Amino acid sequence: MSSVQLTKATRHFVGMNHPAVDAVDLQVENGQFLVLVGPSGCGKSTMLRMIAGLESVDSGSISIGDRDVTDLAPKDRNIAMVFQSYALYPHMTVAENIGFNLKINNVDKAEIKRRVEETARMLDLADLLERKPAKLSGGQRQRVAMGRAIVRKPEVFLMDEPLSNLDAKLRVQTRTQVAELQRQLGVTTIYVTHDQVEAMTMGHRIAVLKDGVLQQVAPPQELFSKPVNLFVAGFIGSPSMNLIESVPTNGSASFAGASVAVTGSPAKVIVGVRPEGLEVASGGQAGIVEFVEELGSDSFVHCTLDTPNKERVIARAPGLSRITSGSRISLRAKPGSLHAFDAASGLRVSA
Repeated sequence: MSSVQLTKATRHFVGMNHPAVDAVDLQVENGQFLVLVGPSGCGKSTMLRMIAGLESVDSGSISIGDRDVTDLAPKDRNIAMVFQSYALYPHMTVAENIGFNLKINNVDKAEIKRRVEETARMLDLADLLERKPAKLSGGQRQRVAMGRAIVRKPEVFLMDEPLSNLDAKLRVQTRTQVAELQRQLGVTTIYVTHDQVEAMTMGHRIAVLKDGVLQQVAPPQELFSKPVNLFVAGFIGSPSMNLIESVPTNGSASFAGASVAVTGSPAKVIVGVRPEGLEVASGGQAGIVEFVEELGSDSFVHCTLDTPNKERVIARAPGLSRITSGSRISLRAKPGSLHAFDAASGLRVSA
């Protein structure tokens, strides 16, 4: 197990107006599960490939443990990578797929058998060792791909959207297994996803990227409750944060019956409130219900507010709330639920 450190790591592709990865400083502690998250094209997979040695580093450096691996070949970095595609050998059994790397490195046959069986038990694949990939489900194939990485006992696991090919239910089940497996092994893991729900439920820390620039690195709860800018605020959370333009007065901004202190002297701010920070109650901001998403345990109420800009917001209400489309309601912000961001810079200006 080892830490991973990127120091001003930069990768620039020919024909691009800005670097794909732009002077990133990032420290991943020994045994930590870090999730890289951001929209498509933000540079997260490129960063992972730089750590793996599959992409060159134009400037800056990358260290794994106490070794500078910036110019080392992938085979010399002692990392294991799990890709989005399973990339299993179709003519080999599960056991042969898992143990293939050990075989080509001339590990003793008895040791290969022992390590493959140990890994298979860990991944609940012990009864499938003689099957070939064509006779496995998507989730089983992904576990075989993970087993192939685990059996090598690397210093670092790199995972590039390994669950994106699975259906929704299997994805939820498998991400729980991946997180539990990482806890058992204690191996430093860097996991790429564009799914912010996946990021929030799996990582010890989350690194948010936009256009190759690192926006914020923090534990999930801090990222959710104290986003540093408008991009992070809008990206993290499902449904995303409601954002309403406001003009601060006397050092505070108000919305729906609540207020938030504003630091500095911005001319305009964007007030943010998450759906769970709004409740249907009198004395708040009036609006009309456009439609209601019923999820059983919760209802998400989509409203158009009676404001000059007719902002659209989402509020979370109890499940089966009987709120109907076209009805008029009042939304009130809960105390302490508001965030404020400078409308010009996008930076957080609330405490």
